[in-house]
Amino acid sequence: MPKKFWKLHWKQKEDSARMIAAIIQARTGSKRLPGKVLLDLEGKPVLWHVVNRVLHSKKIDHVIVATTTLDEDNRIEEFCRKEGISFYRGSSDDVLSRYYNAAQDIRFKEGQLNFIVRITADCPFIDPEIIDIVVETMITSNYDYVSNGLPPTYPDGLDVEIFTFNALKEAYTHARLLSEREHVTPYIIKNDSFRKLNVSNDKDLSHLRWTLDEPEDYQFIQKVCNCLFKENPLFHMQDILNLLSKHPELEKINKKFQRNEGYKKSLEHDELISESRL
Repeated sequence: MPKKFWKLHWKQKEDSARMIAAIIQARTGSKRLPGKVLLDLEGKPVLWHVVNRVLHSKKIDHVIVATTTLDEDNRIEEFCRKEGISFYRGSSDDVLSRYYNAAQDIRFKEGQLNFIVRITADCPFIDPEIIDIVVETMITSNYDYVSNGLPPTYPDGLDVEIFTFNALKEAYTHARLLSEREHVTPYIIKNDSFRKLNVSNDKDLSHLRWTLDEPEDYQFIQKVCNCLFKENPLFHMQDILNLLSKHPELEKINKKFQRNEGYKKSLEHDELISESRL
């Protein structure tokens, strides 16, 4: 398996003048579901599934896992070394700096980096076809930031963001709020000086939860994989939708949780800090 990853990891770029890298943020220190990115899923860690799916994007040239320098994340480094996956270790709290420094690491090794695709390791169903739609929108337009989440119309867990290196650099340099440092792109999203575009699905499916943050999420994801993985390890969004139409009871397993709870908590912290300064 390491050889498979290694071959996919270094792709022949479609355009030698353009470099597109996916940075997958991963850590084991989740409070609600500790070690979630290394939980077993069909005999492989969740992170394996995320990386494998991102590597099957036709538009991405380079993939790197960005984890923390905490001892607990030594396991992520060990996994990456075993599978031949590039990795970078940085701040556990300042995820924006971790992303920026990972991007700088790519620029140092590759000589260029034009666009960064942000993927989180708690999305084991991330769809390479949707990644390519968002990336293609960016490279054929003149925007600083493109995503499929402003507002979201895809299931939670299929979120894709792409932004220019220059936009990331500006955010890294000027972002000050906790919410802007913990979650990478809020500074870009909130700043009107950046040119932004959203990619919408034909049908609003934002109520569907396919991410991994709670024990119930893991239960749901296991059941979906048990039904689809053996026939096609790279099953897509429509395959899951077809499964849910036949087994609607699966959707109820983790339906009670809200989207983006971590970011909402960071915003609450921003408000507390602001009030304390009054």
